[in-house]
Amino acid sequence: MRMKVGVVGSAGGELSDEVLGKAREMGRCLARHDIIVVTGAAPGLPHEAVLGAKEVGTLVLGISPALSLDEHRDVYGSPWEEYDALIFTGSGLMGREIEIIRTCEAVVVIGGRSGTLGEFAIAYDEARLIGALTGTGGIADHIPELLEVINKETGAAIVTDDEPEALFQKMMDKHRQRVESGVAYRGPIIHE
Repeated sequence: MRMKVGVVGSAGGELSDEVLGKAREMGRCLARHDIIVVTGAAPGLPHEAVLGAKEVGTLVLGISPALSLDEHRDVYGSPWEEYDALIFTGSGLMGREIEIIRTCEAVVVIGGRSGTLGEFAIAYDEARLIGALTGTGGIADHIPELLEVINKETGAAIVTDDEPEALFQKMMDKHRQRVESGVAYRGPIIHE
């Protein structure tokens, strides 16, 4: 079975050419390794990763907040043409975040604002493997501080790097370790 990796990050705001380029290269990197790319079907950094993934050629899945393609395009103003499939959740921007995370074995965080913070929190609580593409601003550059504030062990694994290929290799090394130790997909640690 092919691995699915979610790409989450800033859908808007000020996005420099350098950060947009890193997001696109992250998508290319995932595609070169035959990874299925999953996003919230949003514009911005996740969409740049989708464009990069499609340049190389891989399956791309979008988890839409909308009930239909018309709502996805017209109400949310979100891209759709580059996706191989869209899943219409009808649960709005925040509601679809759980579906994005639970669809994937791992998540890459690029930049990020409040929505990405929510996706990171879900991935962390769901004990996912999380890769942060540092040097992209936002949430991705503040994960160590967030972990200090969260102060909770969930079973999540986090790796960071400022280069897409190096980040991917760290993620795959950590993924292999988790699979070999039997903790890759057990889910979060439940505290009583």
